[in-house]
Amino acid sequence: MPFSHKYVFGNPIEQWLLALAVVAVLTCAILVFRNLLARRMSRLETLEPDKHSGMFSEIVGRIRTYVLFIAALYPALLFLDLPPRAEAAVASAAFIALAIQVGIWGNYIVSAGIRRYVAKRAEAEPVSESGVTIMSLMGRAILWIFILLVVLENIGVNVTTLIASLGVAGIAIGLATQNILGDLFAALSILLDKPFEVGHFIIVGDHLGTVEKIGLKTTRVRSLSGELLIFGNNDLLQSRVRNFTHFQERRVAFTFGVRYDTPAEKLKKIPGMVQHIIENTDNTRFDRAHFKSFADFSLVFEVVYYVLNPDYRIYMDIQEKINMEIFEAFENEGIGFAFPTRTIHIASQPGQNAPRDSAEIDQ
Repeated sequence: MPFSHKYVFGNPIEQWLLALAVVAVLTCAILVFRNLLARRMSRLETLEPDKHSGMFSEIVGRIRTYVLFIAALYPALLFLDLPPRAEAAVASAAFIALAIQVGIWGNYIVSAGIRRYVAKRAEAEPVSESGVTIMSLMGRAILWIFILLVVLENIGVNVTTLIASLGVAGIAIGLATQNILGDLFAALSILLDKPFEVGHFIIVGDHLGTVEKIGLKTTRVRSLSGELLIFGNNDLLQSRVRNFTHFQERRVAFTFGVRYDTPAEKLKKIPGMVQHIIENTDNTRFDRAHFKSFADFSLVFEVVYYVLNPDYRIYMDIQEKINMEIFEAFENEGIGFAFPTRTIHIASQPGQNAPRDSAEIDQ
């Protein structure tokens, strides 16, 4: 009997050779077609870079060779008479290969899609690199978990029972890692809700500084004194965070007191004098000035104005200038600032001819 007519696994050798030839030819043809299509897409995207941004050529280029090989097996099976179990094994292998290929495509699409979305948003507002990493990581994890469940279902695993078993184990793992998971989801919340971003100046409780990094578990803030403050993301979101980055103007309220012996005519001039000083100071908007109250040793005036610049140094320069000009104006008008005093009245005793004068003691 000729060698080509011998049987192997129920098929003559010539049929096996024919099937292998079909697989080889189809695999090579598909590879050539893939490479030509990838080059064609690359040229089109070079001519129109803003339209596709290289995604199509990347998707075509990520088609794996083993997937093409398994795809070429199906026509080859037409030349062979295989047992049902062998056909089922080939079908399962093809499905798994296709699922992995879909996962590779999806992995790239999720990452590239998030990058493109972030790039568009970055034109209006910056997005932290750690935030992009979190979104990409979670999106890819969900994709691969879904693909894994589909593959297990295809090979005969009872996914419902598996999910139930994993649910019990997941509860135990979740309890053991609840702080880590809390910080992870807090990082995602910071990314999406944006209470602050890298570069923002924030105050958390008694601590203040500039945000340097928003990580998966912690956020790092550089304080004004130079040390690095590290906050857990979950703890940070549960705190009252004051963000001064979008601070447009600063409201300033201050008080001063004048002496009780100041004449009423001069008291009436004080609000107008202060208003004139503030209105003639750059980067300010006057709000009000009032004779507020009678204190123990002074007549109290309250002034409110706005600094039209968030910079703290500019605010202090303006306040210093206003204070100096108020002092000079009061000096020119003969208005004295109050200071703590106590007046003691000494009554005359029986048998004395005249009462003594009262005495005023500075405190």
